[in-house]
Amino acid sequence: MPPRTKPDQRVLMTPEALREDFDWHLRYTLAKDRSTATELDCYTALALSVRDRLVERWIVTQENYRRQGVRRVAYLSLEFLMGRLLGNNVISLGLKEACDAALADLGIDWNRLRDLEADAGLGNGGLGRLAACFLDSMATMDIPAIGYGLRYDYGIFKQVIKDGAQVEEPDHWLDQGYAWEIARPEYSCEVFFEGRVEMRAAPGGGTEWHWVDAHPVKGVPHDVPVVGFGGKTVNTLRLWRAQATDEFDLQDFNRGSYVEAVERKVLAENLTKVLYPNDNFSQGKELRLRQQYFFVSCSVQDIMRRFREDGLSFTKLPERVFVQLNDTHPTLVIPELMRILLDREMLDWDTAWKVTQACTGYTNHTILPEALECWSVPLMQRLLPRHMQIIYEINGRFLRDIAARYPGDIGRLQRMSIIDEAGRKRVRMANLAIIGSSAVNGVAALHTRLLKEKLF
Repeated sequence: MPPRTKPDQRVLMTPEALREDFDWHLRYTLAKDRSTATELDCYTALALSVRDRLVERWIVTQENYRRQGVRRVAYLSLEFLMGRLLGNNVISLGLKEACDAALADLGIDWNRLRDLEADAGLGNGGLGRLAACFLDSMATMDIPAIGYGLRYDYGIFKQVIKDGAQVEEPDHWLDQGYAWEIARPEYSCEVFFEGRVEMRAAPGGGTEWHWVDAHPVKGVPHDVPVVGFGGKTVNTLRLWRAQATDEFDLQDFNRGSYVEAVERKVLAENLTKVLYPNDNFSQGKELRLRQQYFFVSCSVQDIMRRFREDGLSFTKLPERVFVQLNDTHPTLVIPELMRILLDREMLDWDTAWKVTQACTGYTNHTILPEALECWSVPLMQRLLPRHMQIIYEINGRFLRDIAARYPGDIGRLQRMSIIDEAGRKRVRMANLAIIGSSAVNGVAALHTRLLKEKLF
């Protein structure tokens, strides 16, 4: 089927078509007319009308990517500070004059409407804003890309002044809905935690590793279109929401154990409840690690699902995808991709490692050694037993190579090891990211030079 090149009349870029679409959404999406519509209703109707125009370009963009077999950037970040999208999308599509003219006749100032949009504060600062800017830039430069992140219920906190003091309050940015997202439950996937690893004899000889008795959580994707300036290319930001695989235990509920009946659902959905839970206590540290693996596993499974549709050998994976790690939060991509290639696709270690390295790049965000992310080995072994096995194997092979290059340099082995043996054993995520990547950079040329000359 050839791609559509002529949009429906209702989504043309003229003021008349935009006004008609606005009225349509007021009546048929929101069940309102102009006399009963609130300002928020008018904002939603306008946002959906602008989204309709994005969708036409979004579908054509994705059709072209599939047909041409392009190599995509998969940009993984735990933060995306996208900002309010109505104004950005109107400008990128060249719709400002059409919005002015379409709504002026109705006595509506669309600039006032765009201030009603909830800010999707899915980040704290520079890390998330950089990620958002890269998504905009890649779409503007017609670079095939997809962003992956988490759909937090509560993003960055709100700041208010009470009695002369700054007070932080939760920011439930989704409480009035979000016009820009489209749920994709058909692409949901399961992520597993805990359990144990069994070694079994492979049918053709050798051994197989099986991760068993693990606890599942469902990841449900929600897509947000990301349009480049000029409106030609529309890429995707896919955000994952955690959901229990079973809503609640009906037997517990019928016995009167109401809290226990929904306990598993609550624990599962806590994964995407809050941006960066407080990790000053052990439960917070565990929740943050669970968040990171949940987001990584969902994203890698999605990448592999799309790749399998092409029917290519997995040795061709680097020709179709490059995974960029925004800081160390997505570093578990490396053992997760190795796990899938080794345990599911049955590649040998050397081939799987070559593919994984060729697919992966790492952006470092700090030169402070104390700020580099580390995880307790016992915690990793409990939550992700198979991944910890793979990390030990990566480290063992790497250290043998370093020992052969620098005989007798024990200090170098200690510094470069993925496992920090000083005190309580920890996994150094930056070391893992560097060893498992084909390219490493800072956020500026000077930063990259300092990483090479000083930190690493």
